[in-house]
Amino acid sequence: MADKYRIFGGAISPYSAKVRSYFRYKGIPHEWILRDTNTMAEYKKYARLPIVPTVATPNDEGLQDSTPIIETMEAQVSEPSIHPDSGTLRFLSELIEEFGDEWGNKWLFHYRWARDVDQRSATERLVASIMPDSSGEEREKMAQDIRARMSDRGWVIGSNDKTAPLIEDSFKEGAQLIDQHLASRSYLFGGRPSLADFGLAAQIHQAWGDPTAGAILASGHDAICRWIDKMLDPKAEGEFETWSSLQPTLTPLLEKQVRPFLLWSAANAVAVESGAEEFTVDLDGRSWTQTVGGPQRYHAKSLREIRRKYSEQHSNSELREILETARCNEMLTSD
Repeated sequence: MADKYRIFGGAISPYSAKVRSYFRYKGIPHEWILRDTNTMAEYKKYARLPIVPTVATPNDEGLQDSTPIIETMEAQVSEPSIHPDSGTLRFLSELIEEFGDEWGNKWLFHYRWARDVDQRSATERLVASIMPDSSGEEREKMAQDIRARMSDRGWVIGSNDKTAPLIEDSFKEGAQLIDQHLASRSYLFGGRPSLADFGLAAQIHQAWGDPTAGAILASGHDAICRWIDKMLDPKAEGEFETWSSLQPTLTPLLEKQVRPFLLWSAANAVAVESGAEEFTVDLDGRSWTQTVGGPQRYHAKSLREIRRKYSEQHSNSELREILETARCNEMLTSD
């Protein structure tokens, strides 16, 4: 039996970075292990699905999927808590974490695989991490194979010729809104990291490491750059704020970014339920069309979970008013 947790992760995996950041913040004894040719056999003992991160517990059990991993650990190691005491702020943190995992990943995936310069950067880093003992020729062959495969997988997150401009505009606007919000605070909800920080910062930090998205972030987004660097090894610097102090800069993020995400997520769930092969949805004046495949079923499941959490707040009039103001309420209450 091991005396610490082991996190099998990927060098360019945002979800791996998210879980590692959480373990560091909570001070949970752990070992960070890159999943590579030397550790693959051990990794497979704990991985039900071929994904990272995979956490091996001291009891020799395997945990997968970043949000359930964090929820499992939070139930065991409650302090320092990543949840505000306020039910309103806790739900908003959970909602923004969901936005980071699902929509923030669209930003990252699209920029990483849409252009040759970013494909080359990502594959070089990926191959170096998973084939540490290989020759230069072997790495180049693997990199070419990965580029060929991943450049054709934009459908996984809905990136295509029609949606590409929307994704890129969303990233630029989202970065500006987040930067404005962080200009006067260390973390999204105040002086200590919340669940939302772990979900969203990991996606943006990975994008920051890619040439095209990184250049956008480095151009006038100083608050974001400080934040994502801080989130590599976060420390509590104060307490969570109140809604009244967060509202001026958090409401625009909810209305202009989280709302379109929820419109997409709700349309995706309907398409999955009906067995459609493709769906089109209006995201506040901009049309989004994508095919429906295996990953979209997971997104439908995650929407059900965030709706379940919202239903537990049915008597919270403050939260309802906030979400109605941001025009997010309808997508969270639909069946």
